[in-house]
Amino acid sequence: MLRFMLWFGVLFSLPLPVMAAISVFACEPEWAALTREIAGEQVKVSSATNALQDPHHIQARPSLISRMRKADLVICTGAGLEAGWLPLLLRRANNPQILPGQPGYVEASSAVTLLDRPQRLDRAQGDIHASGNPHIQMNPNNLTAVARLLAQRLAVVDPEHAGQYRNNLDDFLQRWQAAISRWEKQAAPLKGMAVVVQHNSWLYLEQWLGLKQVATIEPKPGVPPSSADLARLVRTLEQHPASAILHAAYQDDRASKWLSRHTGIAEVSLPFTVGGSEKANDLFGLYDDTLQRLLAVVP
Repeated sequence: MLRFMLWFGVLFSLPLPVMAAISVFACEPEWAALTREIAGEQVKVSSATNALQDPHHIQARPSLISRMRKADLVICTGAGLEAGWLPLLLRRANNPQILPGQPGYVEASSAVTLLDRPQRLDRAQGDIHASGNPHIQMNPNNLTAVARLLAQRLAVVDPEHAGQYRNNLDDFLQRWQAAISRWEKQAAPLKGMAVVVQHNSWLYLEQWLGLKQVATIEPKPGVPPSSADLARLVRTLEQHPASAILHAAYQDDRASKWLSRHTGIAEVSLPFTVGGSEKANDLFGLYDDTLQRLLAVVP
């Protein structure tokens, strides 16, 4: 009896493992990183894509379906970015609490004003987004609004830790606003800098920093350039010079490098999202590294 009581006491004196309160499925790395900032250790978070994948096009793998089936909350960009795979995942996961319209479904783009909404829809125009440009993470001010929305939804699906989410949000926003002020001071030399982009991924970055887009390598969104397209671009850039050719880490850089060789314009690979470079290992590093790379080619 004494031995039993001793073992009983030892068992209940051992520290219990810390269990994640909820599971969060993020469609893109930036939203997984933002969730970690707001939720801390209260969630188990995973991303469906990584920085070296095109978020427009991924496979609805069984592993993703399984993770979504177990998720308490899903956060995705929306605005058509995941239209090719997210609806299929949601349908096959058969998880009612994370369907659009439910508190467990967070559409980041709903928190901000989308740019470049097309006046008319025509598939001949290429891969366009009816709701507007979805690459909202390229302006850090957008993440302020998304962070508020995310914290609100986390509190709904996990009310037990609502106070912690609010505190984490306040702490994040304080650090984030200080970082934005620092970045904007650093970025002053970039205002008005002319750039060529491979894909129209940088509209929010251009708006934030005052960059001037003078050409796009893709003749239509999502359509690779032909040799004739590239030759025309060379002639265009003779008339409208640029300081940098921008492409995302996940994009095929052959056209950008070709254009750089034939024009002398610096080709700049930007991380685009968390994990897109060695330094972009969190949201703060994403913008630190993006600015450093752009400032390195200022005329």
